[in-house]
Amino acid sequence: MRNTCVTIHISNFLHNLGEIRRIVGPRVKISAALKANAYGHGALVMARAAEKGGADFLGVASPAEGAELRGGGIRLPILLYGLALPEEAKIVTENDISASVADEEGLAVFEQAAAACGKKARLHLKIDTGMGRIGCTPQDAPGLARRIAFSSHLVLEGVFTHFPSSDESSPVFTENQIGVFSAAVDAIRKNGADPEIVHASNSGGILQYPAARFSMVRPGIILYGYYPSQDVPRPFTAKPVMELKAPVLFVKKIAAGTTVSYGRGWTAPRETCIATLGAGYADGYPRLLSNKGRVLINGTCYPVVGRVTMDQTMVDLGPQSHVRRGDQAVLFGPDPSGPDAWEIADIAGTIPYEITCGIPLRVRRSIREADFCAE
Repeated sequence: MRNTCVTIHISNFLHNLGEIRRIVGPRVKISAALKANAYGHGALVMARAAEKGGADFLGVASPAEGAELRGGGIRLPILLYGLALPEEAKIVTENDISASVADEEGLAVFEQAAAACGKKARLHLKIDTGMGRIGCTPQDAPGLARRIAFSSHLVLEGVFTHFPSSDESSPVFTENQIGVFSAAVDAIRKNGADPEIVHASNSGGILQYPAARFSMVRPGIILYGYYPSQDVPRPFTAKPVMELKAPVLFVKKIAAGTTVSYGRGWTAPRETCIATLGAGYADGYPRLLSNKGRVLINGTCYPVVGRVTMDQTMVDLGPQSHVRRGDQAVLFGPDPSGPDAWEIADIAGTIPYEITCGIPLRVRRSIREADFCAE
């Protein structure tokens, strides 16, 4: 069995969720984003943690993700952030998952599915105020909302929008979105429909735009310990939840002038010790960290040398080292002595979302806290 593993720090997740609750207050609902296997952390385990921490909703990207949570015994309200295909509407309705809709066709699909199931489908109308992705126009929103509200098979549980640049330093675009969305909500209510929940803010919106908290917020990356950008306010210390570790498989001394790994892209400038770690790009450790990254072993950081390979990565321990086979290397995590996902994302030219989501299922998940199991 491979000893490369991810440790999930539930206490850090609960800390982050608790700080978000403190910021938004007790009256604003929190929908914890669990899409993409909870950003790579494990959807079912994180759903249980969110439930323990007082989240009000769980957000998923697909009907299958929601059905997985229901199959695991999760009873919290679940909101499908994306749109369901017509053939998926029955799965959504039968599993008591709130669905997002954006047009008349979507309403009709859920109306039919709800009638067939003998239930009422709970819908959230998505309004596009500038993301340019899914969503109806603000002008069409009042009519669609009224259509939902007065259907015998549908419930207008919510209306929402999404911010594409709430984590940027300039507020102009997001503030305009807030104004457009607020006007659309007012128009919906004047047209006779009254949504139970109004929501807009992702992690950046929560941190920068108090006026956009409305009655629910949808934190994502900040739950998992990372701010969405370097530009947002940091009202609390976000604690990374994921820690990627790999064992030292082999240690050997090499002579000055020896080259390491594919392409011979690193040459030892002196006699030194090289450790080979049991993780590579197939474990989610980016190849772009070749000759650029660093790892933490026994409290000391060592540079990555040579190309990161599919299953193994090499680090330079220096001429004298006490690192031994079987020691654990931390590739990223919450320890401030070593790299976190932001650091390796910067080197790789990406964002921490992609780093945590990119850890494949072949890397086993280990839950640190004893009251959670790693199913």
